[in-house]
Amino acid sequence: MKMKRWKTWGSILFFSLFLFGLAACGGKEEAADADGNGLKDSYTVATDTSFVPFEFKEDGEYVGFDIDLINAIADEVGFEINLETTNFDGIIPGLQTGQFDIALAGIGITEERKKSIDYSDPYYESGLRIGVKNDNEEIKGVEDLEGKTIATRLGSTSSAYIKENIDGAEANEYEQLDQAYLAVENGSVDAVLYDAPNVAYYIQTKGEDSLKMVGDLYEAENYGIAFAKDQEELVKAVNEALETLKENGKYDEIYEKWFGEKPE
Repeated sequence: MKMKRWKTWGSILFFSLFLFGLAACGGKEEAADADGNGLKDSYTVATDTSFVPFEFKEDGEYVGFDIDLINAIADEVGFEINLETTNFDGIIPGLQTGQFDIALAGIGITEERKKSIDYSDPYYESGLRIGVKNDNEEIKGVEDLEGKTIATRLGSTSSAYIKENIDGAEANEYEQLDQAYLAVENGSVDAVLYDAPNVAYYIQTKGEDSLKMVGDLYEAENYGIAFAKDQEELVKAVNEALETLKENGKYDEIYEKWFGEKPE
């Protein structure tokens, strides 16, 4: 009888330890997901709504190339989006502090930014263009911007380009891009230097009677989807989804919707 009782208590002890082990394993899996080692059901996505035609607000809705693209990627990967808007210069600090998981707002891929954030594969090739008043015959290219006052966006690669490459030029930085274009139109600055698709879109839709583009395409750069650091699985999943969208024609469809032609 004593031996039988020992076997019974031994069985209970073994079963208890087995359940404890399962609970511990489950805890480790939950911890792994919480640490960002697995994909989540939803992510906070930051954008800036003043960068037409990539992201802007129309009739109370957020629309644009980037908005359609990230929604298509989310559908492909299988996660929900919590969209938050901020000024462009607040995007990278927000990623660094964990306020945002993902961001896209025409964010140029640079080595300096890679020190603090991660990127997807490139999804759009851009560059810088100059905009001046229609009656301006003095400025024909970037060499004519020396010593001039140039409007651009706060925290942008174009702002850095002005400071590093154009002798004697003063960069007037604006949080909202409309302010930069209006500064050229009212004569408070000599020109605007900013991302080519945005300069072209503004002139086509709002400034065709007052502004024109001059010069070549400068500082060709790629845009990438930005991520907070240490989200390798998410970056991989987004890259795979982006590749799938390019292969199945969905990327071309979105591109043509906003730029009037398919990518070359």
